[in-house]
Amino acid sequence: MNVQVAVLCDAATQDSNSKLNVLGAFDTIISSQMPAVQPQCAVALRATFAADDEGQHKLALNFINADGRSIMPPIEIPVTVALPEDTHFISLNFVVNIQQLQFPQAGFYSVDVRLDGKSQAGIPLQVKLIPRPAP
Repeated sequence: MNVQVAVLCDAATQDSNSKLNVLGAFDTIISSQMPAVQPQCAVALRATFAADDEGQHKLALNFINADGRSIMPPIEIPVTVALPEDTHFISLNFVVNIQQLQFPQAGFYSVDVRLDGKSQAGIPLQVKLIPRPAP
């Protein structure tokens, strides 16, 4: 597996030609209170697979804090890789939509991307607390 794109964004889709469309990529969430809540976001991944990747796999996405602790249950996606005879690789897109993602405190987080338990990519994210000015 070769990760071409790994990004946290506002939204993502895949069209009928297997093009990955990404809207509003970000790496920082600013909140006036904790826990911070991101109402809606998506993890968008595009990866290539070669002949030696053929078969069944498990893709896992895990939101972790700076200490490596999960802040939500991991998202697991079964992946079947099968290359047509006339190709040397195949590209697959993965779009995972997430609602009401909560961050308990300000700090550094990341999305750990693993295939069959082996780390493939990390998507960095920082959450900043900026209090509202007093009236």
